[in-house]
Amino acid sequence: MKRLILASFESMYIKKWLNKIGPGPLVAAAFIGPGTITLCSSAGVGFGYGLLWALLLSIIATISLQEMAARLGLVSRKDLAQIISELKTTPVLKWIIIILVLSAILIGNTAYEAGNVSGGSLGLKVFFNDLNAVVLGFRLDLASLIVGLSAFILLSFESFKLIQNLLLILVILMSIAFVSAAVVTKPELSGILSGLFQFELPSNAVLVVVGLIGTTVVPYNLFLHSALVIKKWNSIDGLGDARFDTFLAVILGGFVSMAVVVAAASVNLDTVKSGSDLAMALEPIFGVTAKHLMGMGLFAAGLTSAITAPLAAAFVVSGLFGQSETSGDKLYKMVWKVVLIFGTVVATFNLKPIVLITFAQVANGVFLPIIALILIWVMNKKLILGKFTNTVFQNIVGLLVFLITLALSYRILINLF
Repeated sequence: MKRLILASFESMYIKKWLNKIGPGPLVAAAFIGPGTITLCSSAGVGFGYGLLWALLLSIIATISLQEMAARLGLVSRKDLAQIISELKTTPVLKWIIIILVLSAILIGNTAYEAGNVSGGSLGLKVFFNDLNAVVLGFRLDLASLIVGLSAFILLSFESFKLIQNLLLILVILMSIAFVSAAVVTKPELSGILSGLFQFELPSNAVLVVVGLIGTTVVPYNLFLHSALVIKKWNSIDGLGDARFDTFLAVILGGFVSMAVVVAAASVNLDTVKSGSDLAMALEPIFGVTAKHLMGMGLFAAGLTSAITAPLAAAFVVSGLFGQSETSGDKLYKMVWKVVLIFGTVVATFNLKPIVLITFAQVANGVFLPIIALILIWVMNKKLILGKFTNTVFQNIVGLLVFLITLALSYRILINLF
């Protein structure tokens, strides 16, 4: 009887805990993509544990902005894209902002989707060597096609609860895979602590730090988060749970990124071009299990980002044009399908849309500090948020994050031009 009561209590506790989980896993899934894994691998290979502080800074910045986005959605019952479309400003300024949003989110996600799909395919190739085929003279990457089709099928269900639960499972899978890979390498705890709290910046590490922050503080996550909290919680009473969900997911995502840095710090490589390079490098030292763990994590990272990028683009476009009430809207469906199909085709045929990617990088470089500033400005509007506007402390943290994004934007644009 005692065991039955204990099991019942544990079941109720787990269910209560799971009810607190909302769109947070989507936020984590969105910023832990193949690009993040590659950058974290490069940071670990090139600088050991020395740049972990950059990820710690990124986590703090991301929590600050994502909490604002979640609070905005819950209080106003409108997502960030809708708020921007209703800004009371001059028509010229409003359209400049809208065009910038569309350039950064729609075109940006379309350009980067091929990287998400191909990144997931690299994870599959850790397990299966030959996943290529020649059709009508074209060499096709079948692994990319598998990842793209998987994402398409899942998004076609049009059930946010299903997608949310699936991404939660994939994020947990990623966490287990990358953290286990890091533990296998037997890292030095003193070195990790030193890397987290000694803010040293070698001259040749500036671009890596910029990349680590830029791949964690993701603009489209703000739009996605503000839209999905409305679907999870019906009123402002859910704010406490939304904050718990946000903090837990972002910290977990940051922990996963740090685990990749830690794992990469143990291998003897000069450069890392993708997460699969790290997976292969782990095998001779730590065995096939370490390689498979990295492969599994890389596949999960690619698939989750291949799902969230089209989803975010669809929410943004629908919100800007006032059609974000249901997922059944034609515009919503068309946008996510275009983004996903384009990315899958590019990855499957091994194409390189350099011009599109460059344009997306420029748009994101300009857009990042602007959207951070707009969000902070909106979060101080009593007409929209009433008593839930930013506190002085939240504004100070927000402005510090804005300055970070401004510096990040500057480095992105200087690097490009």
